[in-house]
Amino acid sequence: MNRPYVHINVAMTADGKIDTFQRRGSAISSARDKERVDQLRAEADAVMVGGRTLLDEDPKLTVKSEALRMERVERERSPNPIKVAVVTEANIRLDSKFLNTGPADIVIFTTRRTSKEHVSELKARGVDVYVDRTEKVNLPAALETLKEIGVQRLMVEGGSTLNFELLRLGLVDEVTAFVAPMIFGGANAPTMAAGPGLERNEAILLKLADIEKWEDGGVLIKYLLEREL
Repeated sequence: MNRPYVHINVAMTADGKIDTFQRRGSAISSARDKERVDQLRAEADAVMVGGRTLLDEDPKLTVKSEALRMERVERERSPNPIKVAVVTEANIRLDSKFLNTGPADIVIFTTRRTSKEHVSELKARGVDVYVDRTEKVNLPAALETLKEIGVQRLMVEGGSTLNFELLRLGLVDEVTAFVAPMIFGGANAPTMAAGPGLERNEAILLKLADIEKWEDGGVLIKYLLEREL
């Protein structure tokens, strides 16, 4: 396989929302789920987010637990996984948490809509920037590049547009979803997968691999991707 193993992880409400209509990165995960996500990051070679998540939420994408970071170092790995962003126009602030919280290697896949000046500024900061000469990042090529630089396991933390495109293109191996006991509602509140959507006969099929009911009221669901069920 010429790409990493791709694992989408989300926290969503009982009505399938990953944020409120305000789109400010609203807290959904319980304390236990936050620990689970930190473990997933520690096990990953890289963590990827899409443009809206990058620019609106400015995620750190680092491993929070010092013990987990030390375990990575003991295995002769960097303390944190590689941070990866897929963003059409990479107008990320140079003082952002994404760029400055670490240590971590950073890779950005963008397009010609990002100015040459900003690309140069990012590269001067040590960021590996790959520019598609089109209006949209070529996701299969981006994953192939990640595999070439040593990424075997890629964790994807949204947002919904990136999730959908990866799923639509058949580039996902596993989906885990923490379903919190709350409801946001809102026609414009984002769900796990957005994009233009699919007709029924094109639905992406999942195989239920595991389900856990937690004492905090949440449910953890694990799916594997299959082309035919």
